[in-house]
Amino acid sequence: MRKWIIFGLALSLSAGCAKRDDVIKIGEYGSLTGTTATFGVSTKNGIDMATEEINAAGGLLGKKIQVIVEDDRGLADEAASAVKKLVTQDKVVAVLGEVASSRSLAGAPICQENKIPMVTPSSTNPEVTKKGDYIFRICFIDPFQGEAMAKFAFENLKVKKAAILKDSKNDYSVGLAQYFAETFKGLGGQIVAEESYFEGDQDFKAQLTSIKGKKPEAIFIPGYYTEVGLIARQARELGLNIPLLGGDGWDSPKLTEIATLKKPGDALKDCYFSNHYAADDPNPVIQDFIKKYKAKYEEVPDAMAVLGYDAAHILYDAIKRAGSPEGAKIRDELAKTANFPGVAGQTTIDSARNARKPLVVLKIGEGGAYEYMATVNP
Repeated sequence: MRKWIIFGLALSLSAGCAKRDDVIKIGEYGSLTGTTATFGVSTKNGIDMATEEINAAGGLLGKKIQVIVEDDRGLADEAASAVKKLVTQDKVVAVLGEVASSRSLAGAPICQENKIPMVTPSSTNPEVTKKGDYIFRICFIDPFQGEAMAKFAFENLKVKKAAILKDSKNDYSVGLAQYFAETFKGLGGQIVAEESYFEGDQDFKAQLTSIKGKKPEAIFIPGYYTEVGLIARQARELGLNIPLLGGDGWDSPKLTEIATLKKPGDALKDCYFSNHYAADDPNPVIQDFIKKYKAKYEEVPDAMAVLGYDAAHILYDAIKRAGSPEGAKIRDELAKTANFPGVAGQTTIDSARNARKPLVVLKIGEGGAYEYMATVNP
């Protein structure tokens, strides 16, 4: 009897190991809830689509991909905890995430220490990939984004005096404000006011009143959509009817919903922000993705969905080329990524593990619709 019990246990353990070995585990962390929930949800949607496509085509290395998702609720400390769980408990071979730079900066050191490749779809702060040689991104970085918006303001909109309103506790916002200011002043423009707020604030009237007194011709707001929508409404209520400018953190289906006075998105009409793709681009690759995404989720994808999709495919392609789920081999193949044909354009990873790719400038038009204005190449 004892022999049969031991034999049974051995069979059970063997079956369990076989089942675990039958999948390639990928970790994903993001803000599925909290003030930037659309970032995490959209990114997850894109990753899910890419994963379903690869699994339907036979998977990777003869195995199915299993994505294990952790919600960090938009908090840096929870992002660190989520990544630690994915790496140490779930034993993932690679990690996708985060959107927000502050959360990627919290998770990246854990991946680096454990030699687990991490690919952020959309964290643009330059410090993220400096955390180590296992950390990659497939989006442009803030020096390029800040420079592009400063040039657009100065050269296209003919703005000579600008103000800045930034989230002073957000790495993304602080960095983007710095790069915008440096470029704008270098072009001959003047920053007449610089004010701050914190993520989660609801009342921005004191800062906006101070800015109004300095008579800027535009305000650069490098924040996230929740606060930007409120700032836009309050700016218009105070009679600040000048263009508002921003970065990719504006892109969310919720932005124009929040920035509504009488009509959808009217508080942001004729305002501009940099982004990773334009939904009205006739490129068949973009339009095919939009068609598939709308069929599945019943809405037009934002840039976070596009980047989540591209990031997953780039990671899966690297694993396929590596021929192994081993971290070092995946890292080496990610570093060789060149001219990968993504929805957000061709992606090449440079020696600093950043993506070289163009950005687009979008205008918010009637009814909150985004309109393509320009493409800026790196």
